[in-house]
Amino acid sequence: MCCSRLLSSASMSAAGEELPETHVLAVDDSSVDRALVAHLLRRSKYRVTTVDSGRKALELLGVMLQERNVSMIITDFWMPEMTGFELLKEIKGSTELKEIPVVIMSSENVPNRISRCLEEGAEDFLIKPLQPSDVSRLCNRLFR
Repeated sequence: MCCSRLLSSASMSAAGEELPETHVLAVDDSSVDRALVAHLLRRSKYRVTTVDSGRKALELLGVMLQERNVSMIITDFWMPEMTGFELLKEIKGSTELKEIPVVIMSSENVPNRISRCLEEGAEDFLIKPLQPSDVSRLCNRLFR
């Protein structure tokens, strides 16, 4: 189910071979939730870039596209200006971005919302507050 991208920026393994660096774009209008997501991902040794809106995420993805260095996008569902669902649809509708896995998160456990997101191409839907085990399980499934 995962179609994670290999990254252009790499580190060296113990054997001296290049290993791709996993880079996650975290999108949430809440500074507290952005910080939590970034902390949990960095603790698992992932590189994280955070932005506070779907529009900023799309702008940044346009720049990052040349470097092909985004492995996953994790976004809040409810944000002003552009919801996470709208961001998901933009990404999955883009020839250049559609292969990047998108994970939606929300503090509301609404089954039809979860179903809609998964039907539109979300890799997963996580319920806030995120737990370390949620992030670990997700990253193991997508990146190992």
